[in-house]
Amino acid sequence: MCGRFNLIDSPQVQLLCALLGVPMPTHNFRADIAPGGPIAIVLERRNAEGQKSRQVSEATWWLLLDPSSLAPNYKYASFNSRSDKLDLPRSAAYTPFRESRCIIPASAFVEGLGDKKTYHKIELEDAAIAFGGVYKHYVNRETGESVFGASIVTLPPLIPQWQHIHPKSLPLMLDMNDKELIDKWLDPDFDRVDEFAQALEPRVTATMKVTPIDRPSRWNPIADSFLIVA
Repeated sequence: MCGRFNLIDSPQVQLLCALLGVPMPTHNFRADIAPGGPIAIVLERRNAEGQKSRQVSEATWWLLLDPSSLAPNYKYASFNSRSDKLDLPRSAAYTPFRESRCIIPASAFVEGLGDKKTYHKIELEDAAIAFGGVYKHYVNRETGESVFGASIVTLPPLIPQWQHIHPKSLPLMLDMNDKELIDKWLDPDFDRVDEFAQALEPRVTATMKVTPIDRPSRWNPIADSFLIVA
């Protein structure tokens, strides 16, 4: 993934939140989000009575944070977590994939070809995006400050049309029509991650609208949009 997305208040995002059963605070809407910046994540946790409930929390878009400063550890690029490393015990996402998965809502994201001049804005046609993500919880032992670090799971770019958009990876976009998948993904007690194998297969589950843009931070269209049909 090129490393940029946005979350804009819209009927599509409101529908996504309704399907997830959570409200989206207005301060979480952002027109441009870069790695290391604040994002909204939807997660499921137990309360003091032991009951599980879903919530929207703010997180840093970077899985590995410095335990003392709680800032991104830029020694490792951890805003994405490759699916082929989720089962490697030494990988940063190994434990989070089994214990702390989340959904990262988005309206659109940007992918770059890698030539520093070809960029595309990608949206789902008539729907918001539910990125499949993982997160870690950090607490500063001295101050008690608590933050989340999160990353987006990425898949191999095996979709033919994607080779001209971003040949290195494809972000995991969960199918919101699959309620069982969503429930399992957010359940912190569900650890049979082999059942996610089909969801981690690169494929188009919803029609994507792709628009050529000038620069990732500007989002300005420079040519007509086209569709990648599911």
